Amino acid sequence: MDTNVSELVDRLGSEEDAVRKMAVFKLQSNIGDPSFADIFIAEDGLTRLCYLALHASGNTLAYSLTSFARLLEVDKGWECVNQELVERVVELIVTHPLVNILRGAMSILVSIVSHPYSGGRLSQNGAFGFRALKPAIAIYPQFLEMLVSRLSSADHALCANALQLINSLMRDSITNDPELEWPKFIQKLQDLGVIKAVYSLMQGTALQDHAHPLIEFQSLTKVLLRKWRDIPLDLDKPEHRRALKGIHLASTQEKGSEGSSDVRRSRKHNSDKWRRLGFESESPVLQFEEMGFLGMMDLADFVRNHQDGFQKMLLEQSTKPTQQRCPIARASLSVTSILYDHFEVDKSEIEDSKGYLVLESRSNLDKLFKPLLLHWTRIHVAGLHAFFRLWKSTSAEVEDYDKIVELVRILIESVVGGAPRTKDVQDVEEEVAEFEYNRLRNLQMELLELTYEDVWGQHLRQVREELQHEALQFVKEQRIRCLLQGAWFSNDSTSKVEGKVGTSKWRYVQLSHNRRFLHFGEFESMNIKRPELDVLSGKIDLSTVSSVVSNVSASPDNSSSSTVKSMSHDRVSSTKITIYGHAHTAATPGDTQQTNGHSRSTSRATQKEAALLTFRPESPSVASEWLDGLLMLLNQQPITSETSKLIKLISNYGLKIRLLNVRFDDAVFAGEAPAVPSREGLTDDYYYDIFGGS
Repeated sequence: MDTNVSELVDRLGSEEDAVRKMAVFKLQSNIGDPSFADIFIAEDGLTRLCYLALHASGNTLAYSLTSFARLLEVDKGWECVNQELVERVVELIVTHPLVNILRGAMSILVSIVSHPYSGGRLSQNGAFGFRALKPAIAIYPQFLEMLVSRLSSADHALCANALQLINSLMRDSITNDPELEWPKFIQKLQDLGVIKAVYSLMQGTALQDHAHPLIEFQSLTKVLLRKWRDIPLDLDKPEHRRALKGIHLASTQEKGSEGSSDVRRSRKHNSDKWRRLGFESESPVLQFEEMGFLGMMDLADFVRNHQDGFQKMLLEQSTKPTQQRCPIARASLSVTSILYDHFEVDKSEIEDSKGYLVLESRSNLDKLFKPLLLHWTRIHVAGLHAFFRLWKSTSAEVEDYDKIVELVRILIESVVGGAPRTKDVQDVEEEVAEFEYNRLRNLQMELLELTYEDVWGQHLRQVREELQHEALQFVKEQRIRCLLQGAWFSNDSTSKVEGKVGTSKWRYVQLSHNRRFLHFGEFESMNIKRPELDVLSGKIDLSTVSSVVSNVSASPDNSSSSTVKSMSHDRVSSTKITIYGHAHTAATPGDTQQTNGHSRSTSRATQKEAALLTFRPESPSVASEWLDGLLMLLNQQPITSETSKLIKLISNYGLKIRLLNVRFDDAVFAGEAPAVPSREGLTDDYYYDIFGGS
C-alpha cells in the first residue's frame, strides 16, 4: 500500500496534466479512508494536492477539490487551510460554471465553516467557521447571492451542496456571531430569497435528493425562532426601543392636519397609550415575557405591513365600550404562541433527526417536512386576521378572550396542520380567511368529545347510550302525537265500505286518545275542521295489526326491521303506506286491496293477512311521521332516515350541553374549583327553572 501511495503522490507532481488528472481521479476514491489519508500526508501528498486545488483547471481541478473535501471530512489536512485556499474556493463558487467543480468547492467550505462542530483540531492560523470566509466574501461580495441562486440548480447534488453550505453558515453565525451580527446575516439571506428557494425545494418532486439539508434548514428555522423567543424585550437596547416606538407611531401616524390633531390628542390622553393598542397595561414589556422578541417581531411586522388596516381597526375599537374592544397587541402575541406550539418549535434537533430516520421512505417524507413553517410571518398575519374576524362575528368581550384564542388554535391546527406538503401558502391563507365559524364550532365540539372520551372513556359511552335512549323516547312521543292529531290524505284508490264500491277524494286518519285504535273515514272534500272520532266510519284495533308496508326510504341501519315489508319503487307511483292485519279479526270495514309478492312477517303465520288500510302521505316528512309513528306505537324501531337524523341530532345536542356544563376534576384542569352556591336564605320551596331562571 505504501508503494502505491508513493507512486500516486509522484504522479500528482507530474508535469503532464493527463498523468496528474488520472492520479487525482484515483485519489478521490481512496482519500476517505483515514489510514490511507495518514500515509498520503506522510508521503507529502497534501502539499501537492493543495497545489492542484489552487492552480489546476478542468477535471483535474474538480477531482482535486473533491479529494481535498473528503480529506477534511475525515478531519485531516487542516494545515493547508489558509486564507489563500479559502479565497480561491470562494472565487470558484462565484465565477465558475462547471457543476463538478462547484460541488467540490462547496464541500470544502462546508467543512471549514462547520469545523468547530467536527471535534477536530483547529487549523494552523485558527481560521474556521464563518469568520474564515469573511475576508474572501469582502473581495467577492456576490458570493451569497450566487450561493442562493444555486438552490434553483437543475443538478440535485449541487443544489443539496449549496443548501448544506448555507446551513453551515447560518449555524455558525447564530452560534458564534455577536448579538447584533447574526440577525443581519439572516436578514441578508432572506432578502436574497433563501426562504422562497427552500420553500420551493420542500414542495418539489426531488424531495428525497435534498432531504438531509432540507431537514437541517427546517431545524435551523426552529433554532432561530427559539433564539428570538428567548431574547427578552429590553428597552435599554436601542433596537428594542425603536421596535416598540414604531408600533406606537404606526398607530397615530396620519396624513395632513387630521394626523396632527390625532397626535396631539394621543399626547393628552397618554394614560391609555398602550392599552389603546391592546396591551393589558401601560407596561407593554410585561406582555412580551412569554414570546420575547419573537412576539415583538411578529407584532411589528403586522403593524408595518398592514398599517392602514391597523389604524382602521383601532378607530373602530375606540368607538366601542372597553369590554368589547379587541386587544390587538395581545391577540398578536397569542397567535405567535399558537404557531410556536403548533410547529413544535421547542422540539430538539435530535428528535427531528430521529423522525427523519424513521420516516426516510418517500411516502412518509411528506409528514416530516413543514414548508409552511418557512412562511411564519404570513401564517401569523392570517391567524391574526382570523382572530379579528372571530371576535367581531361572535360579538366577543374581554372575558371571552380565551375562547377566541382556543378557536384560533383549532383553526390553525385544522387548516395549517391539515395542509399537504404541496399546498401553496396563498391557498392556506385563503382557507383560513374563509373558514366558517359554524364549521369551527363543530370541530371544537368534536375535539371536546375526544378529550372527554380520553379522560372518561366508559362513563362517556354510558352517557351517550342514555341520551340515545332519551332521544328515541322523545321522538317516539313526537311521532305518536302526530297520529293523535290526525291528518288528511288524498285518496285515488277504490274502496269497499259496508258492501258498497265507490271512490272518494279524501281520507282522514286519526289515532284514538287511548292509543289503541286507528280511526279513519272517507270524504268527498277535505274539511278545514277535523272530524270527530265518532263521525269516522272505520276503526282498526292495533292489536290485530301484523305488518306495515311502505315504499318510504328506510334508513340503512334499520331496514331489517321484522315488522316492516319493503315495496319496490317501480311498483308504485307515489308514497304509500299500507297497514296489514288478520282478516278474521278485523273489527271494522277497511281497505281490502291485496298486495302480492310479500312474505308474511307475523307471529300468526297460519292466519290470512289482509290490507286493513292504505293512505298516501303527500310529503316525505309526513310519511316519516306516520310510518315511524305506527312502528313505534307497535313497539318497533323507526326506519326512516329523517327520524334517525332527528334522534341523532337530539342525542348529540344533549351530549354537547352536558359537556359544556361539566368539568374535569382538578387533576385534569388546573385552577381553582368554582365556589358552591350558598343556600343561605332559601326555603325548601326553592327550585330552578331551566327555561325561565330561578
